Formats: sequence, structure tokens, C-alpha cells
Amino acid sequence: MSIVERIKSNPGLKKFVYWLLVPETAPGCRLWVRLFINPFVHKVSRKAIIRNYARLDLAPWNKFSLGKKAVIEDFCCINNMVGDVFIGENAHLGLSNTLIGPVSIGNNTILAQNIVLSGLNHGYADPDIPIKDQKETTATITVEEDCWIGANSVVVAGVTIGKHSIIAGGSVVTKNVPPYTIVGGNPAKVLKQYNPLTKNWEKP
Repeated sequence: MSIVERIKSNPGLKKFVYWLLVPETAPGCRLWVRLFINPFVHKVSRKAIIRNYARLDLAPWNKFSLGKKAVIEDFCCINNMVGDVFIGENAHLGLSNTLIGPVSIGNNTILAQNIVLSGLNHGYADPDIPIKDQKETTATITVEEDCWIGANSVVVAGVTIGKHSIIAGGSVVTKNVPPYTIVGGNPAKVLKQYNPLTKNWEKP
């Protein structure tokens, strides 16, 4: 039995190891984990830019990668504590974005300001247990390459946004978006789709 399997199979030991990695009252992992473990397990291109006031709540037990020439602007929060986070090459995350894994952002994708992509949901089925103490569920959000998500939009868990699609500002995306499609509203609906025959963006 490996060390990891031994830890997972022993609830007391698992709780102790988790305490060593994650403080009870603060987000993310402890400083020693961020300094001495994460740099060796996460893949961050030297040509990527992470602004000084971005917050990275990253754990070593899930994956995180940031591609070449990708930018994470100030006041963004990137969290992989419950799921992997992948950000592709030349992707740009604008001011104050929040990404909670599992999330995958494709190459050349633009996220404007104040956007939330959360692959996490809290359980709520038992009214006798506080929601924060109920089991969490996750479903991957996938934003394919060359997309543009407008400011103040929300993308919920499990949604896939197809290649070269546009999310209008202020939208709440609850369903998959086909490639080459513009959606908007709450909940987001199809506004236009690209027609390769006429080479125009047309209303459905």
C-alpha cells in the first residue's frame, strides 16, 4: 500500500495531514506548501503573467497549469482545491475574475471583468445540516479556444462553451453553448450563430 493510499484509508491520519496542508480559518494552503511544494507540481509557463494582487488558492493534490503568454489580472481568485484548473496559452483573465475548479480555459480565450466560473456546488438536501457542512459536488466547466466572455457573467458547473463563442455581458450560462454562437441573458439564450455558407452571424 502506497503512502497516499494509507493516508486516505485512515480517517484520523487523513485529517491530520489535511491540517498540515490547509489552515482551518484561512483560504488555500499553508505558506510552506505554496513555497516548497506547489512550484514543483504545477505547470506555470515562464512567459505567463500573474499580477501582484491575484490570489491563487492552489492545492498540490489537484492540477493547475497556466500556458504561455496567459495573463491573470489583479484581484482574480483561482481555486483548485476541489478540482483541476487549466488555463491555455494566450488566455486573458480580466480584473476580479473567480475560477473555482474543475475548470478548463482554452487558448486565446478572453474573460472580461468580474466573471465567475465555478465547477463547485454545495449540497443542501438535508435541512438539519448547515449547507457549508454538506457534501460538495463538482462538474467541469470547459471553455474552448478563442471565446470571449463579457463582464459580470456567471457560468455554472458542468457547462461547455464551444469554440469561438461569445457570452454577452451580465449573462448567466446554465446550458452548453455550441461553437460559433453568441448567447446572452439570464438564463442565457442563443442570440446569433455563425453561418459558414453566408459568412454572417445570423439570428436563429
